[in-house]
Formats: sequence, C-alpha cells, structure tokens
Amino acid sequence: MRLPDSVTGSFLVALGAAAAYGGWILPPVPGQPVGPNVFPLVIGSGLALCGVAIVFGIGHSFEEEEELIPLEDGQAAAPPPQGRLESKLYGLRALLPPALLLFYVLAADRLGFIITAAIMVYVTSTALGAKWKLALPLAALSPFAIHLIFGKLLRVPLPAGLLPTPW
Repeated sequence: MRLPDSVTGSFLVALGAAAAYGGWILPPVPGQPVGPNVFPLVIGSGLALCGVAIVFGIGHSFEEEEELIPLEDGQAAAPPPQGRLESKLYGLRALLPPALLLFYVLAADRLGFIITAAIMVYVTSTALGAKWKLALPLAALSPFAIHLIFGKLLRVPLPAGLLPTPW
C-alpha cells in the first residue's frame, strides 16, 4: 500500500514540529551562543519545511508512466517484464544506508569529513537515479555546506583526515 503524499508530508510536519518544540524548550547552556537546543530546533524546522514542500508538491517531478506492451485479441496491456538483474539491484538499495553508515564510521577519520561525505553524497544520488552531471556538483558542494554549518556555525568538530582545514 502506498501512502498519499499529503499523509507523508503531514507526518513529517508533525515530527519536525515536535523536534523543533523539543529544541525550543531545552534550556541553553550559559556562556555558549550555540547550545544543545539549537540542533533539534534546526533539524526539526528543516524537517517541517520539507514536509510542507511534500504536502504542496513543491519540487515534485512526475514519474514517466511505464511503457505498456499491447496484447493481441483485445486483452489488457501488460508492463514489460523486468530482468532478474534489475530486481536484484533494486533489492540491494535497501542495504545502501547501512553500508554508507559503515563506510563513514570506518573512513571518516582516515579520509576526513569532506572526502567521505562527498563519496557518500555521490553514491546516494546516483543510486537514486541522478545523472552524474547533477551528482558530481552536489557531491562537491554539499560537504562544504555541511562543514560550514556544523563545523563553523555550530562548532561541531569534524575529522580533517587527508585534507588540512584552513577554512
């Protein structure tokens, strides 16, 4: 059964609002401009905004309909058969998040956050069907944006690894 986008988006809005509220009511740490209350507030707000975007269909791309093969004698049309390799690869997508998490745990200290995150973003975006022309700039820019937000703004120590971090 597939849930409608409005149900999924509404759930994300509620979950994000709960996380943001939890961050809002946490007391800040005296003497620190950014305390433990900021992270759930930022993540919850972002999750709620993503849920609103899903509910209203912002950025939604309509998938192409499957090509139907017409049958003879007025029978209903059937979708083309999928190959065994395609179905096996589709099942392997479920292993991608834990595999990438394991990769991050093992490689972040050696390679550093920027390189490890770039590899993870590239692999994830190509596995989700993005062309390399989109995946490559995304993989190059998103780790730096994350580094600026978490490393500089929130002052979360991120592993440097192979790249010295003068920024």
